[in-house]
Amino acid sequence: MAEGTFACAVNCMDGRTQEPVNAYLKQKLGVDYVDEITEPGPIKLLSENTDPRVESIKIRCDISLGKHNAVALAVVGHHDCAGDPVGKDVQLQQIAQAIKVLRSWYPDIPIYGLWVDDSWSVNEVAADEPQ
Repeated sequence: MAEGTFACAVNCMDGRTQEPVNAYLKQKLGVDYVDEITEPGPIKLLSENTDPRVESIKIRCDISLGKHNAVALAVVGHHDCAGDPVGKDVQLQQIAQAIKVLRSWYPDIPIYGLWVDDSWSVNEVAADEPQ
């Protein structure tokens, strides 16, 4: 069992997003660590839910939640994403849909939708608490 407290972030592989997301989640949730599950354009992958990489994302989330007892899950989109080169409005829709997919896997954990803007600031755009 891992020592310390964890959150889990399904984030883009773009290194510009990882530090601000980690800092945001550590401060918001009071956790010691953030497990980063990275793919190019993960909100696109999750929202469409057809790419085989989605299963890999789920396996890695399972480890974070099951072995590290992550207290929350975040899914992240961002400005200037090479893996999902669409505008903010489309990304916000993808985040909402990605949260639905994650909720179907994990009914008992808070899930946050985050969007990182062009100044690399983290904006919470959705929060889905367990029922």
